[in-house]
Amino acid sequence: MRPLQAVNPSARVALGISFFVLFFLVWAAATLGGFVSKTFLADPITMVRSGYDLLANQGFIKDIGMTVWRVLGGFVIAAVLAVPLGVAMGAYKPVEAFFEPFVSFARYLPASAFIPLLILWAGIGEAQKLAVIFIGSFFQLVLMIAVSVGNTRRDLVEAAYTLGAGDRGVVSRVLLPSSAPEIAETLRMVLGWAWTYVIVAELIGASSGIGHMITDSQALLATDQIIFGIIVIGLIGLASDFAFKAFNCHLFPWAQIGR
Repeated sequence: MRPLQAVNPSARVALGISFFVLFFLVWAAATLGGFVSKTFLADPITMVRSGYDLLANQGFIKDIGMTVWRVLGGFVIAAVLAVPLGVAMGAYKPVEAFFEPFVSFARYLPASAFIPLLILWAGIGEAQKLAVIFIGSFFQLVLMIAVSVGNTRRDLVEAAYTLGAGDRGVVSRVLLPSSAPEIAETLRMVLGWAWTYVIVAELIGASSGIGHMITDSQALLATDQIIFGIIVIGLIGLASDFAFKAFNCHLFPWAQIGR
């Protein structure tokens, strides 16, 4: 094991799975062995049984579908608006000077703090939940994309100008291709953050979704259902993360060299 030395795919999978196995063994030993009260932490077997009951008898599949729809809806709206603004800020310094102070200010504002205002403005329907995800994702995306575009190597830009490219050509044929892998990675990371915002939005004023189920389970002290909901979120997030990674590797194979 050496610093920055790549790990072959089979070893990476084995190491990743071994951590999950160790985690569940420790969890089972702590709960089934009586070291932790099941009132505060359900054991894995009870959690799996409760999860099956939620899926088979209590319509939890619909809750999962609603949460996924909210995450994707809010994130896509944020990405569609943030990518062009971030590219413009990274490429043109006057645009950056105009927008960056407000964007830097807004990205430190917690999306959950806007929930009372959003409920007042949009009610407790889907618009409020999409708005929470949008606020939590948009400003992060804009600034990170602007930084990625702005970090394009200056020698590539100068070479493009030397070869006769205009300003628009430099943006479309140098800045965008150079920063595209980093922009894709930024989208992948912020999609993960969007999952935290949707659960916060669903904890208040929601009648469906994973967060709503977790809130109801908390009132009943059903830690088995709470844990199952959290694990479902993690599994969906992990699947979307792997899908995003595979898509990025397919689009930008040159950016994966040495990883």
